[in-house]
Amino acid sequence: MELPVPPISPALPDPDGLRILVASSEAHPLIKTGGLADVAASLPAALRQLGHDARLIMPGYPSALRQLLEPKTRCELRVPGARTSVRIVEGLHPDHGLPVYLVDAPDYFHREGSPYTDISGRDWGDNPERFLLFCRTLAQLAMGLPAVGWRPEVLHANDWQTGLTPALMHDLPERPATVFTIHNLAYQGLFDRATFDRIGLPAALWNVAGIEFHERMSFIKGGIVFSDRVNTVSPTYADEIRTPRFGCGLDGLLRQLGGRFSGILNGIDYGVWDPQTDPMILQQFDAEHFGLKTENKLKLQREFGLPRHEEAFLLGYVGRLVEQKGVDLILAILPELLQDANVQVVLQGVGDRHTEQALHEVARTYPRQVGVLIGYDEMRAHRVEAGCDSFLMPSRFEPCGLNQLYSLRYGTPPIAHRTGGLADTITPVDAETLAAGTATGFLFERSRPEELHAAVDQARRLYREQPEHWRRLATTGMMQDFSWEASAQRYLRLYEAALEERQAQADALSA
Repeated sequence: MELPVPPISPALPDPDGLRILVASSEAHPLIKTGGLADVAASLPAALRQLGHDARLIMPGYPSALRQLLEPKTRCELRVPGARTSVRIVEGLHPDHGLPVYLVDAPDYFHREGSPYTDISGRDWGDNPERFLLFCRTLAQLAMGLPAVGWRPEVLHANDWQTGLTPALMHDLPERPATVFTIHNLAYQGLFDRATFDRIGLPAALWNVAGIEFHERMSFIKGGIVFSDRVNTVSPTYADEIRTPRFGCGLDGLLRQLGGRFSGILNGIDYGVWDPQTDPMILQQFDAEHFGLKTENKLKLQREFGLPRHEEAFLLGYVGRLVEQKGVDLILAILPELLQDANVQVVLQGVGDRHTEQALHEVARTYPRQVGVLIGYDEMRAHRVEAGCDSFLMPSRFEPCGLNQLYSLRYGTPPIAHRTGGLADTITPVDAETLAAGTATGFLFERSRPEELHAAVDQARRLYREQPEHWRRLATTGMMQDFSWEASAQRYLRLYEAALEERQAQADALSA
């Protein structure tokens, strides 16, 4: 079979469309550690398809510079506090033809591996300086650089690594409207007062109304306090983080935002995640030809060193091996679950070393039932989604989640904790939804091993005892629409609200 090659379609914007600069610390496939990278690539591409001049800016990591198409240096900048000058390199995204600006500062970003940590998994010690440089460069480009010849009307910043940009720009005349998206409030960019003093931020920012947070500096608070509009990546997570349980100390601030704060569900790129056209899987399939999915299952079993067993109930997990993701819940239920010789589990991820070692130990104990691969491989992630019967997402909290959306698309009903975006995107199996043909997955209420185990048992029984109901469940998920177009339309309404807010501020100042 000849594999399809994704087209590059620059999608020339409508002259009347908005000019939007999306800022992110990562973007797939230039560099990726999590869902932010998928969003940062897909949202601006979707906005361009709707006729808007959306562009992406991110740090110039070596992998990004290698993959950028048609790169050219636009200008060199002197950035306050930077050890060297900064190059702005412009090119095209390798998948979408999306215009991309890379902030090329070798002393800060030319480090192989994670954008945030060294090879041992520890945060880079100069992360405050690295991402302050990024924020200061963003501010310059957002105000318009003559050498670039383009100026955004809206700056859309994402997560703590960009959070100081709205703070640096808030009192600049003629600044663009600012939107700030929280992808995970647990990661806030917190540093001590000595760091604040060292990196040379304006002294006026050190107060409770600024970026001071319990005697520390908070990058993410800068984005929340000083942006015209703030959102997070699902409606349920927006409600959750306005409570003390999930708010990480910022729930009161988020409640104070009132109508300036909202939740917009992420989409996924069906040009990349579509089992009908996916070149990364062994056998392409769709809902009408659901039986072809079995070929992917047999291939995946072999890839993870497990016996080829068509009748096995094959569970999968792809993600970070950290407490948030509930991997400890999976570990807790495996000994009892694996008493059923017809259950197999494959897991791919990287994270906590203790968890990695525990997974390896389980795989050694159950070599015919458990396969573990430490690390992240995009191609293998596609094959897990395509080959498994069901996908595990027991996250304690999940701002949006993307893997459950991939799982739905690939006919792999997710088993998930009812939280955040998981609650917003999965219709749980019960007698009513099963009869109506609206169920798409399995939800459990509390982050406890016994509740996860009960949900897995529910899925296992349906898979084995009612195969026609299982097929209907899986194919109903495949037909759900979580494309980026609907989400992009909601972001456009958010941008319009931010522009109105910005204009109201400008009018008040000139009155």
